[in-house]
Amino acid sequence: MSNDKSEASESARDRLLGAARVLFYNDGIAGTGIDAVVKRAGVAKKSLYNNFASKAELVETYLEIRHDEWLSLYAARLAQATTPQQKVLAVFQAYEDHAEHAYERGFRGCGLLNAAAELPAGAPGRLAVRRHKEQVESILVEHLTPLTGQDTDRANTLARHFSFLLEGSISRAGLEGNGNCVRQAFAMASMMMEAL
Repeated sequence: MSNDKSEASESARDRLLGAARVLFYNDGIAGTGIDAVVKRAGVAKKSLYNNFASKAELVETYLEIRHDEWLSLYAARLAQATTPQQKVLAVFQAYEDHAEHAYERGFRGCGLLNAAAELPAGAPGRLAVRRHKEQVESILVEHLTPLTGQDTDRANTLARHFSFLLEGSISRAGLEGNGNCVRQAFAMASMMMEAL
């Protein structure tokens, strides 16, 4: 099937979300106007408002999609893991996969954190990003608990350390444009777990 037929069969909503996904990541939320999204999607402006009440709703949906994308990367890595250590490292590998994705203008960091940095304190989008990061940390707690002899306090502390390690590595990876920092964080986490 050619791209033209594929685009024609894709709903206006999906085309708008695809355009927003690329433009919000490339240029930022504030730097991307509705007209740019509509133009890239190849739909009428009315289609945007038929599918989304506002740009804010489009942004919220974009953030949900970014969260779901990461969960998919993690699920694929988790499916290959059998030990608690491998399950912890699956989280790091999902971050690496995120960093190594073929972005249109290259990798520039976590799309969720980039978006959160543009939104005002208390904005629904910032809260959505916080929930995502808290979910990642709770996944780490789940996998670290068996490694700590079911000591949940210790597992929570380690998960916090690992989540900070992840966030620092993905931020640096965004500056460097590749997943090398995440791979280094993976190695550090491996060494830390060997000491448990």
